[in-house]
Amino acid sequence: MGFHKPPKKYGAALGRAKFKLNAGWLVLLAVCIIIISGLTIWNALHLQSAINRRTEAYISDVSDQLCANIDYRLSKVTLDLEMLRDSLGQPGLSDDEELLKSFLTRKADILGFTSLVVLDSDGGIYETSPTGADLFAAPGVKDSFEGKNGVSFLNEQSILYSIPICDEKHGVSGVLAGVRDKKNMQALIRTKSFGGSGLSCLIDLEGNVIISPTDLEPFLRLDDIFMKKSDDKVMSHIYQMQKDMQDYQGGVFTFTAADGTELVLSYTPLMSYDWVYLSLVPANLISYDTDKYILQTDMIIIGTIVFFALILAFLFRIYRNHYKELEYSAFIDHLTGGMNNAAFQLKCQEVFAQSAPGTYAVALLNIKNFKLINESFGSDEGNRTLEFIMRALESFSGPGEFAARAEADNYFFCMKENDPDTIRGRLRTIAETINDRIKIFDSEHETPFKLILRQGVYVVDDPSLEITIIQDRARTACWNRAAQEDNPCVFYNTEFTESMKREQELNDLFEDSLRKGEFQVYFQPKVWGKNGEIGGAEALVRWLHPQRGMISPGDFIPVLEKSGRICQLDFYVFEQTCKFLHGRLESGKRAFPVSVNLSRRHFKDPDALAKLQKIAEDNGVPTDLLELELTESIFFNDRGIEYVKKQIQEMHRIGFRCSLDDFGAGYSSLGLLMEFDVDVVKLDRRFFLDVGRKKARDVVTAITELAQKIGAKTVAEGIETQEQLDFVKEARCDMIQGYIYARPMPVSEFERWIDQRQSPGNTN
Repeated sequence: MGFHKPPKKYGAALGRAKFKLNAGWLVLLAVCIIIISGLTIWNALHLQSAINRRTEAYISDVSDQLCANIDYRLSKVTLDLEMLRDSLGQPGLSDDEELLKSFLTRKADILGFTSLVVLDSDGGIYETSPTGADLFAAPGVKDSFEGKNGVSFLNEQSILYSIPICDEKHGVSGVLAGVRDKKNMQALIRTKSFGGSGLSCLIDLEGNVIISPTDLEPFLRLDDIFMKKSDDKVMSHIYQMQKDMQDYQGGVFTFTAADGTELVLSYTPLMSYDWVYLSLVPANLISYDTDKYILQTDMIIIGTIVFFALILAFLFRIYRNHYKELEYSAFIDHLTGGMNNAAFQLKCQEVFAQSAPGTYAVALLNIKNFKLINESFGSDEGNRTLEFIMRALESFSGPGEFAARAEADNYFFCMKENDPDTIRGRLRTIAETINDRIKIFDSEHETPFKLILRQGVYVVDDPSLEITIIQDRARTACWNRAAQEDNPCVFYNTEFTESMKREQELNDLFEDSLRKGEFQVYFQPKVWGKNGEIGGAEALVRWLHPQRGMISPGDFIPVLEKSGRICQLDFYVFEQTCKFLHGRLESGKRAFPVSVNLSRRHFKDPDALAKLQKIAEDNGVPTDLLELELTESIFFNDRGIEYVKKQIQEMHRIGFRCSLDDFGAGYSSLGLLMEFDVDVVKLDRRFFLDVGRKKARDVVTAITELAQKIGAKTVAEGIETQEQLDFVKEARCDMIQGYIYARPMPVSEFERWIDQRQSPGNTN
């Protein structure tokens, strides 16, 4: 067809459209996963911290108990020596060297000493087993000679415990010492507590290792631990430990060894010898059995987080794809592949916000009788036509211009123009080009179908207006076109809106006015042309509003016809007419046929005639006194000529008369008189505007003669002058209606007019 098809991604048209899908549930799910994951990690960390605190408390408690036990054992060594010292005072024991030797040897074996030594202040010494050391130089021995208990280390393999030997006369007279092998002391501090995984040692207040378990390298290098300063936290704990030891306080802390092992160090001061008991225990002492479950739990948590993260990522991917689909669905017309009305509105808001008044014009293009294309050529051809027109509008769009299919066969076209002649020319060119290039043919006759584009244009003089109002103004211009259909392009003006407001106001007033009886029925008489007597009347309606005064039928009849309320008004006028005729019949006055106008809308209601019949019957009025006036538009009813024929036949069956109103006012033809069996033909007033012309007189004469031949009466409407009256009488019109006799009158005035007209001698 000559027009390119745009890509499905309508990026240029959509621009920065702020269309957002509500993804709150996805965000909420992500937040929940993050919160749950955070709480789980926080709980795991706090669980580990609680286990660590519990481990430290447990180790501290056990260390206190072990320290008390070790302190007791060390104290027992001194107590054994003291008891042994007391035994040395037995009579004869100190004087008999063999007896003393035997006694000490036996006691050494019993008490677990490798050697027992007695030293006197004169430099004498007795040993059960030689130590090979200068015992008088040992620090502990010197302390004992000064009256204190002492301890000394011999060759780093043995420990010498010493106590003073005193008498009442000379004070300290000697020293009793016991030597124990270091292995014995190592066995003494070795413990089976902490499941055998704990290590212990004794240090002095300066941090020097005094006794450590066998083969325990960490404690042999304990001084190196105190010297290490790479970890500020560990150094802080060490400094605190040194201070606590000086204050004879205990403590516990956790640190990481050089090999990465997590350890707990507990230090507790002994009551003996200013020593400190150290316990080094793995940090997982308590959590060893639970660590694997905690690890499993952590792995499950991490797996769950990863799983939900993958699900969330998958959902977000689905969301993005769905968002794109929704974006396409929201902004693209699926039939034509072009911009839809939503995208058009967003784009208009964007460009109008940046433009001065009068920069743009919005046009609505409607395809006249588009449904005929679908009915004649099929829906596929109709869809192809709609797509073709969309391509044409896009092809004719200049920079900053765009078009969209709004709904059905309506298109909006935003043009960067403000001159009416230029706009008309461009739209005419588009319409001509479309008809030149598109080929729609009847399948049987190959007859090209010509498209008619009705156009309504609004020049955007106020860009701040809502886009829907701008579109409505273009739509109003399209549908409120002038009477001539040959003007395809109509521009919006404020009169359209004012007219719509007036129509709305009349529609709003109608129901209340009808209920209050503000509609009054007037009657205009019809006079027999042959004798001047009254032959009937036409019922007309007037709206007498208490505030607005008399509202012209030319104002409210078209409005009620458009809104459909005209049927209510017709039934009201018909009922008032029946009441008028019933009153005359009841009072014995002469009754004559009265015609009532009937809107074409009644023909859409199959029960309309039955309703009219019931109203006549309820008021006791013979149906042959009632004439239903039909305008020529009824005879071109959408439901077909045969339907109208049947309706007229039904009127006659009921007994109603039927008249063709305003014959000659529109496109009436003699064919109507041939097709439809009407009782009366009412000649429109335009036939009598120039009765001086012979041609006009001949036409009227021919119509009256034809009506007489087919058995229909004729009524000349709008007769106002004597010349017109003379002509219609000459043309042998049956009845005459017009101001020459009387204007439309309310009931009371009409009654008086009848009375005066029927008085003797009054026939004019």
